[in-house]
Amino acid sequence: MKDDEIATLIKYRIEQAQTALNDAKFLLDGNRSPQSIVNRAYYAMFYAALALLQRIGKVPSKHTGVISLFDTEFVLKGALNKELSKSFHKAFELRQVSDYKTFKPISKEKAEETLNNAVYFVEAVLKYLS
Repeated sequence: MKDDEIATLIKYRIEQAQTALNDAKFLLDGNRSPQSIVNRAYYAMFYAALALLQRIGKVPSKHTGVISLFDTEFVLKGALNKELSKSFHKAFELRQVSDYKTFKPISKEKAEETLNNAVYFVEAVLKYLS
């Protein structure tokens, strides 16, 4: 892939992350489903992580691969802090549980915490990329 194509894809992934954050904020402000808020917050993190991985030319096909490479390439090497990894893992687990594994609803507080973590995550990625 050419450098300009990579730059375009990174920009697109960041736009997706921002859109997902905006969607999550809209849902929270509208007192909508905490499950939906968590979903959008997680995807904001996921798209931001994809932007990072695109920059280094390593883009796995599965969510677990994205999380693992994010940890290996950016957290373990000290480029980004461990709290980002914890937040990413937590959001992934919460989304998995709420979407596929349980009938127990997510609290609004947990959804708001996940959204706040996602905002911090995306901001950290943007700072790293600039």
